[in-house]
Amino acid sequence: MQHEKALVVFSGGQDSTTCLFWAKQQFSHVEAVTFAYGQRHDAEIEVAKEIAAELDVPHHILDLSLLGQLTSNALTRHDLDIDNADVPNTFVDGRNHLFLSFAAVMAKQLGMHHIVTGVCETDFSGYPDCRDQFIKSLNVTLNLAMDYPFVIDTPLMWLDKKQTWELADRLGAFDYVKERTLTCYNGILGSGCGECPACVLRQNGLDAYEGVRV
Repeated sequence: MQHEKALVVFSGGQDSTTCLFWAKQQFSHVEAVTFAYGQRHDAEIEVAKEIAAELDVPHHILDLSLLGQLTSNALTRHDLDIDNADVPNTFVDGRNHLFLSFAAVMAKQLGMHHIVTGVCETDFSGYPDCRDQFIKSLNVTLNLAMDYPFVIDTPLMWLDKKQTWELADRLGAFDYVKERTLTCYNGILGSGCGECPACVLRQNGLDAYEGVRV
């Protein structure tokens, strides 16, 4: 795939940053797209901009603020406390569907056939739009919708958080991902607040990997 070009759906978090490093090794040219959808903290967009600049990756920001207006969830409403139910209230209806659809439109304009996303079914927190079945279905739909051969790459799909840290390490990005990414729902860089579901999942994986890291 080294001669191919890819567009990475990029939030500046652990998963998408690991995917960005992965894509830079897999493809000859990589660009990133970040979506502004009224997320809980603007810091996410700023971190994404900074990481893209540091890694010399062309970076696009698309306004999807309408999504935040349509949905009621803890990622777009500051007055809601974050819970961790079977489907947590941090789930944003339609988010990955729309992100990947808009990314596909951009990718086609850029002459790219690969779209990289960090969705994961192993540690998917109950989000239905992180499942492999959804990604495969949408991949077919996008190809039909635009008569264009897209491939949605999901390098983290079957990895748990421990294995995602291991992948970052193999990519030579362990310390960078640990220190420079923003996963925390409360907008705190690196190890985060330590309390929200995203921080707990990230830290549990990190602890498990560091326990066996040579």
